[in-house]
Amino acid sequence: MPGAGPSAGNARRRLLLGGGLAAASAVVSIRPALANTAASVLNCQIPVPDPAKGMGQMIAPDGKLVPKGTKGAFPASSKPFTGEEVKAALRGGRSLPGTSYEQNRAYLNYIRRLQNGTSGFTCYASLQMPR
Repeated sequence: MPGAGPSAGNARRRLLLGGGLAAASAVVSIRPALANTAASVLNCQIPVPDPAKGMGQMIAPDGKLVPKGTKGAFPASSKPFTGEEVKAALRGGRSLPGTSYEQNRAYLNYIRRLQNGTSGFTCYASLQMPR
């Protein structure tokens, strides 16, 4: 029977070992990529509000954009928040930097309402994914 001798068994073994080495090398190369992804998620930025859609508007306590001068609303943040800052605030451990208690709640409500196509949405969505 051709291919049934000892050399065929060695050839199959080499093929399996070669496949195992390829899989091991893939694991080694994927782990650093995942670490870089986790780091980039924490460094991504979320502007409050989206500069293109919220120009000249304020943030209401429920997170909706309202016209400038609306009573009880908060001005736009002077700088975007990082993913790390938002993640810590969402977990209840800290407030967003430079915000009062009420302002923090309004900004977090705005962030929770982010939708696809809004600046900061991808960052926020990345924070929601389990690790």
